[in-house]
Amino acid sequence: MTENYTALYEEHKKLGASFTDFGGWQMPLKYSSELAEHHAVRESAGLFDLSHMGEVWVTGPEAAAFLDYALVGKISAMSIGKAKYSLICQEDGGIIDDLITYRRGDSTFLVVPNAGNAKVVAEALAQRAANFDVVVEDVSAATSLIAVQGPKAEEILLRLVPAAQHSLVTGLKYYAAVEVPFTFAGNTTELLLARTGYTGEDGFEIFVDNDAAAALWQAIAAVAQDGELIPAGLASRDSLRLEAGMPLYGNELSREGNPFSAGLGPVVSLAKESDFVGRAALEALKAEGAGSTSGRKLVGLKGLGRRAGRSHYPVLKDGVVVGEVTSGQPSPTLGYPVALAYVDVEHTEPGTALDVDLRGKAEPFEVVALPFYKRVK
Repeated sequence: MTENYTALYEEHKKLGASFTDFGGWQMPLKYSSELAEHHAVRESAGLFDLSHMGEVWVTGPEAAAFLDYALVGKISAMSIGKAKYSLICQEDGGIIDDLITYRRGDSTFLVVPNAGNAKVVAEALAQRAANFDVVVEDVSAATSLIAVQGPKAEEILLRLVPAAQHSLVTGLKYYAAVEVPFTFAGNTTELLLARTGYTGEDGFEIFVDNDAAAALWQAIAAVAQDGELIPAGLASRDSLRLEAGMPLYGNELSREGNPFSAGLGPVVSLAKESDFVGRAALEALKAEGAGSTSGRKLVGLKGLGRRAGRSHYPVLKDGVVVGEVTSGQPSPTLGYPVALAYVDVEHTEPGTALDVDLRGKAEPFEVVALPFYKRVK
């Protein structure tokens, strides 16, 4: 696989990061301690490089109608300035990717797919656009994405924003975005700021051209006071999103799965009048009771012992396999093992006692409601 490097790769090297391949990108796994990075995001703030994510602009008179057709959600119902979580599915209802769409104008949208799927999603959107008056432009290669996540994220970013524009940041709602002037490297530049994230904490994601990414990264780190913010890598990002019960493509979501079994039924708008790719298959899956009365359903599992279940470990009920773990590890915040798993629907009620086969030893777990962790607002 070709190795890609973000515009911040040299910054990560300077900080002593350990690297790992993720979706064909060389990304920082951790800088020193993934536990320290995890706790920093929960207690103060973490600084993340998300530049491996994709960015695809969809513009034109029929942009809203096109996205209603290409994605499973009703994108046309979004207000300008808002963001929406959605899915792009195959004709058979399998999930190609989960993504966020930002509405930036009547006929202007920014679609942000996951790292390993960015090219696939951009190509799928381009193919689906054939009968619509739209332009699909993949700007992933020219765009960096920097996230500041944690309870002190707003306070830190305000130090880079002129006082007269502070209300743009403080007034920004969750799952919304706005152009904000940031002052760094001797200049004031308007950047797209989104109040979104993948950690379960308050936080922001900033879209910036590659040539300004390093200067912005350095500026954010420089304005943070001692102990307020540390760079954080993929290891802590994974433990944070798991505690928050957020699915990861390739673990909880795949082309073989479907939105209903993944607990994402509400994301699918079967009420919209227009046709969309995968509609017939998704209607049939819902009618069959996928994820409710038939098949398997994604659930949260709380470990009652000390050992954690890991991806692909079997889930047991009275010694019989009834499911499979998709993600699992000890929860740094909660102090006990947590896991996401697909389990036969008859064993998915919260409080149900199950076991996870940890390499031949049955370890007790209990089905619990998601998310495992929810921040106090």
